[in-house]
Amino acid sequence: MISLWTALLFIILAPFIGGLVSGIDRKVTARMQGRVGPPILQPFYDVGKLFEKENLVVTTTQNFYVLSYLVFIIVSGALFFAGGDMLLVIFAFTLAHIFLVLGGYASYSPYSFIGAERELIQIIAYEPMIILTAVGMYMVAGSFFVSDIAASSLPLIMYLPGVFIGFLMVLTIKLRKSPFDLSTSHHAHQELVKGVTTEFTGPSLAKIEIAHWYENVFLLGVIFLFFAFSIPLALAALVIAYLLEILIDNTFSRVKWQFTLRSAWIIAGMLGLVNLAVLYYLAGGLLP
Repeated sequence: MISLWTALLFIILAPFIGGLVSGIDRKVTARMQGRVGPPILQPFYDVGKLFEKENLVVTTTQNFYVLSYLVFIIVSGALFFAGGDMLLVIFAFTLAHIFLVLGGYASYSPYSFIGAERELIQIIAYEPMIILTAVGMYMVAGSFFVSDIAASSLPLIMYLPGVFIGFLMVLTIKLRKSPFDLSTSHHAHQELVKGVTTEFTGPSLAKIEIAHWYENVFLLGVIFLFFAFSIPLALAALVIAYLLEILIDNTFSRVKWQFTLRSAWIIAGMLGLVNLAVLYYLAGGLLP
């Protein structure tokens, strides 16, 4: 019953939390750039305007792909906050982004097509690190279930520092921030042609934005697991990690997809693999 309630709370509250985080993101970004910035509630106003517009699509299948993207993002987050299997969560999370890619391909737009291809490259780039994160948590907590990982008294961050740093790197990709905002950007001013979302407008684009809010809350939940042994420390880590992502976004310019792929596999992958190897061979006796 507790699992069901936490899943329902995620479904209901995540859009509001995600929208507020997006609004704070815009405000902090504006301050870093010497601007006043929009109101914190501006993301909600934007989505409300999008729902009032006509739903223009190139092909009707786009509506199906966007809805599937939103549904599977919600499912992955609900499974996570219900304490479900991390591997199943990752599967649903990846499947959601495959639907977004299919929606980009369905429009027959060259800009959308390129954005969809870059989205696929980003999936290939970050997926290994996300899987390594789940494996590392299993090695420490002895279970793939989020409920068991969160209930573990062991400080995951102490055992998985390399995995945590690697996850922060792919988090930049997932939050669609520079220098890895290749397929589309979370700030409209960063590019005129919006990559994989170029041919989405009105309610369809609003659903994609809401899906991003759900996704961001889910990703912050993964960071929380590293510090779940101390709730105050976990909340502080969430704030610091997100502020760090905003700083990175406003410090670096966009890189090429080749660098994104190499860096995600070599830097993040090696950090994760070395961390797991050390944990297995040297620190095995410290674990229950």
